[in-house]
Amino acid sequence: MGRRRNGGHSSSPLNGLPQPQGSKIRFEDDDEALIEETTESSNIDESMCEADDSNRVIEDSACEPAQSLDDKDDKTSADYYFDSYSHFGIHEEMLKDSVRTKTYQNVIYQNKFLFKDKVVLDVGAGTGILSLFCAKAGAAHVYAVECSHMADMAKEIVEANGFSNVITVLKGKIEEIELPVARVDIIISEWMGYFLLFENMLNTVLYARDKWLVNDGLVLPDKASLYLTAIEDADYKEDKIEFWNSVYGFDMSCIKRQALVEPLVDTVDQNQIVTNCQLLKTMDISKMAPGDASFTAPFKLIAERDDYIHALVAYFDVSFTKCHKLTGFSTGPRSRATHWKQTVLYLEDVLTICEGESITGSLNVAPNKKNSRDIDIVLKYSFHGRRCSISKTQHYKMR
Repeated sequence: MGRRRNGGHSSSPLNGLPQPQGSKIRFEDDDEALIEETTESSNIDESMCEADDSNRVIEDSACEPAQSLDDKDDKTSADYYFDSYSHFGIHEEMLKDSVRTKTYQNVIYQNKFLFKDKVVLDVGAGTGILSLFCAKAGAAHVYAVECSHMADMAKEIVEANGFSNVITVLKGKIEEIELPVARVDIIISEWMGYFLLFENMLNTVLYARDKWLVNDGLVLPDKASLYLTAIEDADYKEDKIEFWNSVYGFDMSCIKRQALVEPLVDTVDQNQIVTNCQLLKTMDISKMAPGDASFTAPFKLIAERDDYIHALVAYFDVSFTKCHKLTGFSTGPRSRATHWKQTVLYLEDVLTICEGESITGSLNVAPNKKNSRDIDIVLKYSFHGRRCSISKTQHYKMR
């Protein structure tokens, strides 16, 4: 993990060629006034990478004993995931991510016909914000399931806003709780992690879908797509990776090797993008099997200018296709920033690439065998250009 310096970073093309421009908007702007108190939500008005989908692959904890929110004693690594969501700071960050939160709000408020008199299950409810949106949109009842201690706060929030008769907050793991009803009409969740799949909350949503969702019920969002592109990033790689080659005259390159293995979650300046953006995989959350989140996808990245390539960058889009109008958002570098940022995979070698030359390879993604919330990534790539040639395999671990 890490944080890029403020102000972004501009690339330095070899021959001073103009920067590539975003060429396609994936989701249309909503020109109509947003209903109720909603305001502009998604980042879909920004130019986004046009993905080459020729290689497209189509698919998609134990609770701690009750204790106060501020009790930080006696925690183990097994407690970390849910305990981290017990503290208000992470919820503040997510709620203030207007791309994220207002997209969900608009999906619900502008499609009340989907929620009217329906029973809704909110998976990983956090503060209960999505449950509150659903209740206000006319849901018959909402079951908000949250395993962290934030569930206690969610109950207070529901009561404070007068929705106790509509929203029931349940504290526990989806895999262990029992709902008071046999079936629900809609499952809504903000399950996406860094690199889309980090934290492996998707499998929890799929478990809930298979156990409680009625036939022809809705899962929101219902589509998620993962993309890959390549960037120039000399300054930052020098500062964060090459730094370890000589630290006050001492060789600490063993740490450099570790730094290369850990993907960096950070905001990438769109001017750093050197190649096209490749669609790796699309997941249909309403139909996919849990095992489909493990996959190997081929890619071909074609240079749009002469430049150097220091890293590959992954990002994701999500969409709500059952709305009266296609709605969604992107976490890509050509879209408005979100708290997910992008995931940077630094290459061991610097590639000198010329316009029209391509990097080909594959990306294998799978949950870690010891901790399924972590992700193991295997990158295989080959490049044979006029100025350099290389074939390599690199391993990354998101922890």
